[in-house]
Formats: sequence, structure tokens, C-alpha cells
Amino acid sequence: MEKIEVAGIDERIAQRLRGLRAERNWSLDELARRSGISRASLSRLENAEVSPTASSLGRLCAAYGLTLSRLMHMVEGDFAPLVPSDAQPVWVDPETGFNRRSVSPPAQTLAGEALECRLGPGTRIGYDAPPRPGLEHHLVLVEGQLEVTVDGKSHALGPGDCLRYQLFGPSAFSTPEGTGARYFLFMV
Repeated sequence: MEKIEVAGIDERIAQRLRGLRAERNWSLDELARRSGISRASLSRLENAEVSPTASSLGRLCAAYGLTLSRLMHMVEGDFAPLVPSDAQPVWVDPETGFNRRSVSPPAQTLAGEALECRLGPGTRIGYDAPPRPGLEHHLVLVEGQLEVTVDGKSHALGPGDCLRYQLFGPSAFSTPEGTGARYFLFMV
């Protein structure tokens, strides 16, 4: 599994975030209002002075109406029909250690995408809003234990379980102390 150089991807994410804000003609203050992230933090993210977290990227994607995978695709490159394992981009959240491998990256002409995700033991990631209301998720837990909370309802998953849902509100992913999780997430 090839890992994208952190400094390089942080700079490309920062450049894309600046571009998205410029395309909408939003000030940092406007984006701060829409995302709930402080103006100072947004400035540091757009200047690649800090690495973005899954939470901050989730908030920004919600403000822009994008999935995190769509944003990462804008950063990572063009559509290819075959995505060899060693060419699948990996992003690691510097705050939580959340590991996200884009198995089937989004593309303009394809509706779905697939991710392989890993959460360490005792980890929680929460998202305040969906990137796009009604986004369809199919999550298959491969290893470990995972609790997924969607719109206030919690679901405990064991290996082989599949959770299917449309995302309209907040969501959270958490693992118990002592046990992590590896899962595939398919989004349509």
C-alpha cells in the first residue's frame, strides 16, 4: 500500500481548499460561518501550515457540498479504470490516526466510490453534517468492532456486518478500548 507523502498532499489539499473558496467568492469569514471552523484555523489550513484532520475536512466538505473522497479526488488525480493496489492513495488523519485508502476513487462519470478505512482502538471520529444530504453509504466491517451513530441512532457492528444508510444528519464512528476496526465504505 503506497502512502502519499504527507507534506505533498497537505500542500495539494491546501491549494484545493483555497481554490474552492475562491470559486465561490467566499471570504474566510464566510467560510468560517458556514463550516464552524475559526478564521485563523482556515487560514492555517489554506496555507498548509497545519495538516487537516478528518473532522475539519468533514466540516469543510459539508460547507462545500462535497464528499471527503470527492475532495481527495480533486487533490489526487484523474480517473483510471484500473486502480492497482500500490497506486491507491492513502491519507492518515494526524490527530486520530484514522487511515483512509481510496480503493476506488470518485470520478466524474461514476456514481460510486469505495474506501478501506482503519480506526485504532479507542478512537472516535464525528461529523456534524453530511457532505451531501442523502448520501448513500454501505459499510462492511472486516475486522474488529465498530459503533456507527447515524442521525442519533447507534449501531454496533461485528466482522461481516453491513450497515446501509442514507446520511442526512450528524454521524460518528468509534471503536472500543483495546480493539480497532478495519472496514470498507462504499458511497453512492
